[in-house]
Order: sequence, then structure tokens, then C-alpha cells
Amino acid sequence: MNLAGGLGPIVAALVSMNYDWRKTLSFSGFTCMVVSFVCLVLIKNEPSDVGLPNIEQGAKKGKKGSSSDNSTLTELLLSPYLWVLSTGYLVVFGVKTCCTDWGQLFLIQERGQSMLVGSSYMSALEIGGLVGSIAAGYLSDRAVAKVGLSSYGNPRHALLLSMMAGMCVSMFLFRITVTGDSPKLWILTLGAVFGFSSYGPIALFGVIANESAPANLCGTSHAIVALMANGK
Repeated sequence: MNLAGGLGPIVAALVSMNYDWRKTLSFSGFTCMVVSFVCLVLIKNEPSDVGLPNIEQGAKKGKKGSSSDNSTLTELLLSPYLWVLSTGYLVVFGVKTCCTDWGQLFLIQERGQSMLVGSSYMSALEIGGLVGSIAAGYLSDRAVAKVGLSSYGNPRHALLLSMMAGMCVSMFLFRITVTGDSPKLWILTLGAVFGFSSYGPIALFGVIANESAPANLCGTSHAIVALMANGK
């Protein structure tokens, strides 16, 4: 997704410079149709289609006898921690969406930058998001492996809060330092830092929601926080 988001704005900007908007949209739609057909032919339905055991069977065996199997949805919904996660996810996703939807127009209309610079900013944001997602998973997994999970905190919290702070700083600098004469490298750097700092928390919120919920409701917990984020 991040790779597509990084390449898409650049390709769309270059195509739109040489063709009208109808041909640009037709090119994008045709590309989607081709890739969808490739996915339909090549993607398998489940692990057993390629000779591997299905995950569900192993997961059910691993959770059998767990003390959290009897937890109810009401107990989950009454958990304050779930709503703290949901609120944080809502804020992060809302800020990220505002930046991706309006950042390019802000650069072009308010700061007098070219269309190519605006598209490059979006590409830098997505590439930073790709790196941030991977880094968030790797670094937080190392933290969990080192100290383990407990009932009074999650080792992923420190990284989550650090990345959210990075979002605030990069957005603040983007708002007050970027002008029509700003170096292009500085604009792209701010985009990459914002992407790194925003996509990392987006990945972590879902993982933390799964880990903090009872075993029989981990999917429901993730769905609730994701609903809050997408209900922005």
C-alpha cells in the first residue's frame, strides 16, 4: 500500500502533464483492473491450498482452556483502556488523513510549490510510512521479547508515544517553515518523517488492541479501534 502510495502521485502527475484528466483516470482504472485479475488468478484462499496447515486449527488448539475464553463483549466494551486506544487511533488516523488529502493542495495553493513537488511530498510520505511500519513492528517486537507482556503496561507504549510526538513535531515544522522558497529536500524530509511517525502508530494500535484483549475477543477489539479510526 505504501509503495503504491509512493509511486502513484508521481506517475499520476507525469501522466497528467502530457494527457487530459480523462486519459489519466482511464489509465489508473485500467491498471487496477489488470492487477485485480492477476490477484484473482494467483492469490490462494487458505494455507492448505499450498500444502500448509491452516492457521485457525493451530490457533484454536493454542487457546483451548484459556481463562479468558469466557470473557464477554460487555466486559470488553467497559474497559477504559480500549477507549483510550480507540481515541488515540482516531486522532492519529485523522491527522494522517488530513495530511494525505490536503498536504499536496496546501503546498501548491498556499505555498506556491509546483505540482511535481506536491506529488513528490506525497511519495516521500508514503515511503516514510513503509519504513515506519516495518520499524515499528521490528522495534516493538524486540521490546516485547525482552521484557514480555504484563497486566500493567505494554512495552510497545514507549515507541508508540515517541512516534506520535514525531508526528506533532513534523506537522508543526511543515506548517510554519515551508514557504515558496523552501528547499525541496527539506519539504521531502518533512514528508518522510511525518509518514514514518504516522504509519508506525497505525500499525501499533492494532497490535496492542489484539494483545490487550481476551483471547476470545482479540479480533473484536481490533475491529472496534479500527472502526473508531475509520469513523473519523
